Amino acid sequence: MIVSLRPVTRAVTYTRWLHLVMAAVLATVFAFVIPGLGNMNSPAGAWLLVVPLPFLAAAALVPGVRLSEGVQAQLLLFPAGRNGPEPVFTPARSASWADRRRTALWLIVRYEAGVVTAFLSVHAPTLTVKLLGAALGGGPVHTPLPLPGPGPWSYAALGLLVSVLFLAFVVAAGEALARAARALLGPSAAERLAALEERTERLLEHNRLARELHDSVGHALTVAVVQAGAARAAGSPAFTEQALAAIEETGRHALEDLERVLAVLREDAPGPAAGRPALTDVERLLTAARGSGAEVTAEVSGPLEAVPGPVSREGYRIAQEALTNVVRHAGPVPVSLRIAVRADALELDIRNPLAGAGGSAASAVSGGGSGLRGIRERAALLGGHAETGVHEGTWRVRAVLPLSA
Repeated sequence: MIVSLRPVTRAVTYTRWLHLVMAAVLATVFAFVIPGLGNMNSPAGAWLLVVPLPFLAAAALVPGVRLSEGVQAQLLLFPAGRNGPEPVFTPARSASWADRRRTALWLIVRYEAGVVTAFLSVHAPTLTVKLLGAALGGGPVHTPLPLPGPGPWSYAALGLLVSVLFLAFVVAAGEALARAARALLGPSAAERLAALEERTERLLEHNRLARELHDSVGHALTVAVVQAGAARAAGSPAFTEQALAAIEETGRHALEDLERVLAVLREDAPGPAAGRPALTDVERLLTAARGSGAEVTAEVSGPLEAVPGPVSREGYRIAQEALTNVVRHAGPVPVSLRIAVRADALELDIRNPLAGAGGSAASAVSGGGSGLRGIRERAALLGGHAETGVHEGTWRVRAVLPLSA
């Protein structure tokens, strides 16, 4: 019984009823202006449901009407708070003819439902009072509805039934109008799809920028930490000078990448690719890794200049992350870097001994590490694939990127 009475105790039920009844104000105006329309007990009164419709369709052509109706629906059909759900649309002006058509349909639906609700709001309570009066000893009540039985109690039962049916109608009409508002005042299916696609593209771009920051700034910090530690341990002014130069060079490039990424985030749009490093700048990575103590041997086959820009830039980041992991986890160990430009794909192969590379190995076994995950994501976005893990007694990062990407 408590569950069945819950809609009656909710404030949103009555704000929706108010929203419905407000639509009948237009009907009242027409009833005063045109003689005969106000008599709902005659056939002429039925025209009150038809005559205002052309005027509603004309009003829907005004862009601001959609905004006004949306604000009203938001306040009365979806009141914020504990007893009302949050609105699922944002009020806006009509921006297209499709919006105007949907606004016209909304005005018609609201008007028709409002007139019926206003009619019942007047006559249902009146009939209930008459029936209860008859049950208390008043005169008989003439009604087309069959009475449940002779005697005063039949009038009381019928009065209670009329009240219950009226409340049920108000609840159902309010819920139906709220659903109509979601469909007609909110974005269309095509607009929701377009907004979802735009949001997805924006999230993908932000994800790519996050990987850029991780790879670039993470690499620079790793090189700076290793170089500073090596300079302190060496105690040689010449080596210290060399380490400071490497830190300065790496930090400068990291700042350039950081400024570029932040500029893109401020504008919330894809940034220019011209400033991003590519495989033609791979010597920069080799110098930084060698300056950190790693013994890097590089083998390049094929023209790096012929690699398409997106593939070359992502290939650079993959090589950068792999070398950074070696410096961070393995320390000064021999590293082999092989870059092969084939007819249909670019292949990257970076290997280093497992001795002292427990951190990398552990990351591979568990599949964790944002850097390794970023390598696989970069390869997958270009239609290729990447493998990271133990291979023939070494730690290997191998990526194959199709040149057609």
